[in-house]
Amino acid sequence: MNQIKKLVLAGAALAALAVPALAADSMTVETSDKCSFTIKLRADLAPKHVAQITKLASSGFYDGIVFHRVIEGFMAQTGDPTGTGMGGSNEPDLEAEFTKEHFARGTVGMARSQSPNSGNSQFFIMFADGGFLDGQYTVWGQVDAEGMKCVDQIERGEPVANPDKMTKVTVQ
Repeated sequence: MNQIKKLVLAGAALAALAVPALAADSMTVETSDKCSFTIKLRADLAPKHVAQITKLASSGFYDGIVFHRVIEGFMAQTGDPTGTGMGGSNEPDLEAEFTKEHFARGTVGMARSQSPNSGNSQFFIMFADGGFLDGQYTVWGQVDAEGMKCVDQIERGEPVANPDKMTKVTVQ
């Protein structure tokens, strides 16, 4: 009887370990403009991208990184520790998780090179509709209308002469 009890307890312990921790729902970005915005994470669309972004954010990777490419009427790009648009994290590049999700104002997508499977740490937030990106870039988040008031304040430029920064990025 004790052996059966031990097996049941061992099985229950293994089952508990097999259940993944609850994924984060959102990520808050505080900027050097003294405002902040929250990104609703879309693990339903891009679970691997959300996992990598939240891992990087939780480790402090994004704190102090600039918005290096900010194009009026298009998007604000960040996530490169070198600030040049050529850098990334030490994590492996991700395979694309393309969907039919529309790139609308506030959509957050994963930046990449010409290779679809090169997303790493850089991401962009849409200022306006970008339907021409649909199905070609991974959507992993959404900034709501209130948060876009902060995003709209980000200094423009390519490159940006005096770039705004993500001063603190936290995951909830």
